[in-house]
Amino acid sequence: MPAGFPDFRLGSVLATSFTATLTERHGDAVERIPTPPRLVDWLAVNGLDVGSCTTAQLDLARELREAIHAAATATALQDTLPAPAVRVINECSARGRAAAVLTPEGERRWRVPGVEDALSVIAADAISIIAGERDGRFALCASPTCQAAFFDTSQSRTRRWCDMNTCGNRQKKARFNANHRKNPGSAR
Repeated sequence: MPAGFPDFRLGSVLATSFTATLTERHGDAVERIPTPPRLVDWLAVNGLDVGSCTTAQLDLARELREAIHAAATATALQDTLPAPAVRVINECSARGRAAAVLTPEGERRWRVPGVEDALSVIAADAISIIAGERDGRFALCASPTCQAAFFDTSQSRTRRWCDMNTCGNRQKKARFNANHRKNPGSAR
């Protein structure tokens, strides 16, 4: 990754990995796709290689990201899906010309002529999980500064954090330090 930019948070679910390109939404927000080339980088890391990206395409990508986040949050809270978010997701899904291709190794890859096509793949993934077509459930990160919507596929469906290595670790460390301040003689 280019120096000076925060690392991408990558997960196993494309749509929620995409919403994680903006983190700490309720704290000091971290924008992980601040420029068109950074969106191209994120898409490539996720198997959606596109040649270039314009500022208008980056704006569309961010609009889709926020729509998916709003719909996923509503789903996690068992609220009605916001109509503007549904409209954006559906429009992005319908706009694309992406094609799934099978490699000789038996893996699926995406052929995406451009950014709008890559966004259609992300929108279709969001539709699939929001519609309940995959095994799992939406939840919101327990970190008060994050509260990202994530797709919990753990066996018990009781995951608390969007990412154990960031939010989970930060919360556990804070709890440990608070307990240690209360009981300074306790062992580490």
